[in-house]
This record gives sequence, C-alpha cells and structure tokens, in this order.
Amino acid sequence: MALAAARPEVFWSDRGDAPAATSPLAGTVEVDLVVIGGGFTGLWAALQALEDQPGIRVTVLEAEQCGFGASSRNGGFCDSSLTHGLANGMRHWPDEIETLVRLGRENLAGLAASLGQHGIDADFSLSPEIGVATEPWHLEGLAGDIEHYRAYGEDVDLLDADQMRARVHSPTYLGGMIRRNDVALVDPARLVWGLRAGVEGQGGDVFDLSPALSINRVGSRLAIDTPGGRVLADRAVMATNAYPGPVRRPRRYTIPVYDHVLMTEPLSAEQMASIGWAGREGLGDVSNQFHYYRLSADNRILWGGYDATYHFNNGVGDRHDQSETTHLRLAEHFFETFPQLEGLSFSHRWGGPIGTTTRFTAAWGTACRGRLAWVAGYTGLGVGASRFGARVALDLVQGQSTERTELKMVRKPPVPFPPEPARWAGVQLTRKALQRSDRRSGKRGAWLSLLDRFGVGFDS
Repeated sequence: MALAAARPEVFWSDRGDAPAATSPLAGTVEVDLVVIGGGFTGLWAALQALEDQPGIRVTVLEAEQCGFGASSRNGGFCDSSLTHGLANGMRHWPDEIETLVRLGRENLAGLAASLGQHGIDADFSLSPEIGVATEPWHLEGLAGDIEHYRAYGEDVDLLDADQMRARVHSPTYLGGMIRRNDVALVDPARLVWGLRAGVEGQGGDVFDLSPALSINRVGSRLAIDTPGGRVLADRAVMATNAYPGPVRRPRRYTIPVYDHVLMTEPLSAEQMASIGWAGREGLGDVSNQFHYYRLSADNRILWGGYDATYHFNNGVGDRHDQSETTHLRLAEHFFETFPQLEGLSFSHRWGGPIGTTTRFTAAWGTACRGRLAWVAGYTGLGVGASRFGARVALDLVQGQSTERTELKMVRKPPVPFPPEPARWAGVQLTRKALQRSDRRSGKRGAWLSLLDRFGVGFDS
C-alpha cells in the first residue's frame, strides 16, 4: 500500500523548475575541447577547463539530458574520499593513502568553493554521517575502524545503542560510528543544473539529446559525430561512466550495477518527532548489502541500496529502472527500521546504473594517441570524487605530469572484468557470497577471501 501511488520517476529531477533540455547539436562546430557526457564528471571537466583557460572553446555532448544518469539518481552523499572509503584506500594504496586523503579533502573544499563562486544553490551542507550497526558483528567492525579514521585526522566517535537511538529512533540500532568532517549532503539534480549553468556562463556550449555515435581522426583533430552534427576538436574527455561511449576500452574495467531508491512523502511534525533525527545526519548501515538514507530539505526520507543488480552483457536501459521485487523489499526494510512510520507512503521510486570497477574506485585511460582521456567507475561515491576524476582527465588529455597523474591509482588500471558469460556468472557468485557473509556474521567465506587476496571485488 505504501508503494501504490509512488511515481516511477526520480524525485530530484521531477520538479516544475527543472531546466528544459537544450537544443541538440546541428551542423559542424570546431572547438578546443569536447566533453562526451553531461553528468557530474563531464560538467566538472568543462567548467574546470574554462576556468583554467578563459576563452577556450568547450562543447559538452549529452545523449539524453544533463544529469540523466547516476548524477541525478543518487542519494546526494558527498564524501571527500577518492578511494571508496579509507579502508579500501589503505588496502590498495598503502604508500599513497596520506596523499589520497589530503587530495580528497582539497577536492571537497574546492567543490564547496566552486558552488559559492558560481552561485550554485544545490542545498550543499557539511553534515555528519553515521555508519549504523544493526547486528552485533557490525560493532566489532566499527571498533576496528575507528583508530584508522583518527590516525588520518577524522573526527569520529563510537556510539552505543542508547546514544545511537537518542539521535535517531529505531529499534534495530545497536550502535554506530559518527564521522563529523569530510562529508556533506547535496541536492544532486540542483548540482547538475548549477554546473550546467556555470559552464554556459563561462562561455561553454551544452548540447542535450546529442549522443556521440563515433569518434575518428580527421587530420590532426578528432571528429565526433552525433545524429544531427559533428564536432571537430583538438582534444576530448569521455565521461559516460556506466553508459557505453564511442571508445570501448573503459568497458573492460567498468560494469553497470543497478541501485534502487525510494522517497517518502514529507513527514508531519508528529512523524518527525517520532524518529528524532534532529541532527539530520546521513545514515547507512554497515552490512555488505547496506541501506543508505537521509532527510531531504522538505523532510522526506530517501531510502536506497541493499540490492546491487547486474544485467547480462553490461545491460542498461529504461527497462531496468523499475524493479517491483527490489522496491518492495526496500519498503519492507524501511518499515522494519521505522515501524513508528507505518502508514507513511512513498511518493517516488526509481533506479539507475552505477559504474563500478573491481577495486571500487575510478579508472582512467587515454585513447586516440593521447588526444582523448576517459574516466569511469566511482562505485557509488562519485558525487565528490567526480570533480577530482575530471581534473585528472584534464591533466591527462593536456599531457601534463602532475601530482594527480603520478598516483598509482591513476597510472595502474584495475583488474578487468572477464568477458561474458564469465562476467555475469562471477557477479552472481559474488552477490550470493555477500549475502551468505551477512547471514554468517560477516564471515567472508572461500570465494570472497579469494577475491580479497587478489584485491578485487564487486560492490554498489
């Protein structure tokens, strides 16, 4: 019943003040830089290029409408981490983790400064985040993590059951860990709209409904063809993430994993009082299959996560956006967490693909003899990291050697996913192993232990 009236639309972009799509490209244009993909990464790449070189000619090509993909479908959690969390970064790049933590903090500060500089009202707020324990084994994991966070300058504390329930009232909570710095919340669609306006305000051109069908060399330039026109560019950045682009190489390293989300109706004053949540922190439980949730500006609860679904042969498309099974499961879990909200309805339900790699962090590469750089695979933590990813891609395509481009995370690609059908089979095997691990108090089992040994995995 709670799902009966939920609109099969993304809440963030289902608004009357959403900007209209721009006109598609028509004819031929000549530019210094073309950006393929109008999500966070593509728009940050265009904006930073325009800031670096005022007067440069920049064009953005978007297959649908800016922000169509994960950039408008996410929960709006903006983390400073570039490595999908501190533990993952320490595991993969122990020699560089101090640098990666610093660069992540600098990136988040730069993001906040850019919003102010360009007048982008994206409901951005530095806000604590709590990892919630709902099983006894979660408490052991959090207790083991906290000293690592403190060692790298995080303001963190463990919360016992009473302290956790005093912040947010749920009978399922056994404790938690609060992070007070390096995290923020944002309205993702308004961030996209603001970045698009910023690009246009700096003199860049944005063309929606203009998929890049092919890319070829024409003399010393790149020719990118769309259904209605052509871009001749000196250099290109490809930022299509989970979606296929005209360069195939990123598909070796990135797969699209579908995540699904619910948004409630606005809570009444009485309902808000029944759950507490006066600090309006971002929340997420710490199982392998986890939920993430937060309050919106108008006191709705966004509730997402848990299932991470891969469709055969990197399948993406509208047909995968709605999942009756997953949305029903999410609704059941919501009311298990907040039984006092029984009777509350969901206003929106949606899904979308997250680009993930075997190491859970972005991968970069070049093509077209260095004239094109690509980046993809943020694995659910791209709201903040996409700005850094774009910065690295610009460094690469401009042939610059910087602190960023010398990082092992940038220079060494992740282990590629195998071809089909082994790709699909491996993902299904890993999903089942993660489910078993959650049922067995976090014990990893033989398959997950093998993946851990080789530094690879599957996650949302």
